[in-house]
Amino acid sequence: MTKDSYHTYYPSPIGILKINFNNRALLKIEFDDHLREVKNNCQKNFYEDPEILKIYNLIFDQLNQYFLGKRNSFEIPIQLDGSALELKVWNHLQNIPYGETYSYLELAAAVGKPNAAQAVAKANTKNPIAVIIPCHRVISADGELSNYSGGVWRKEWLLQHENNKSKKIERKISFV
Repeated sequence: MTKDSYHTYYPSPIGILKINFNNRALLKIEFDDHLREVKNNCQKNFYEDPEILKIYNLIFDQLNQYFLGKRNSFEIPIQLDGSALELKVWNHLQNIPYGETYSYLELAAAVGKPNAAQAVAKANTKNPIAVIIPCHRVISADGELSNYSGGVWRKEWLLQHENNKSKKIERKISFV
């Protein structure tokens, strides 16, 4: 995280998300299993900069909508930093339709690396922006859920959520 970036926390139904961003784009979202509650949500003077507040609100509004079942795609500017293969994989992940899955083999073929499924799977697990870049939509060819850095139980929850199995469940997302 550079000096021009900020962090905050989002209490999702599947755990606290640590969010890094700058005044232009989302940089990273990862699960923070060490925090049990969010008290001091962000750095001092965070809300005094209208550009920072704009991207912050965009991220939080769209995450709220997603977890409430009212959004199936994101329109948040993101800034990615990775190898050529990682960037190709992460960009392609954003094209996997909501509620659908790809196998690692299908993903490898889709990014032009049909004989490099393991390398593509590794790039998938290095996805820096959980939930928004939907790496959870990639599963094993046999249908097994595996290789999710946030834990397989979260991957299962996200897939069930996107398959309309949890659309009618009301969720109240609030800060502690």
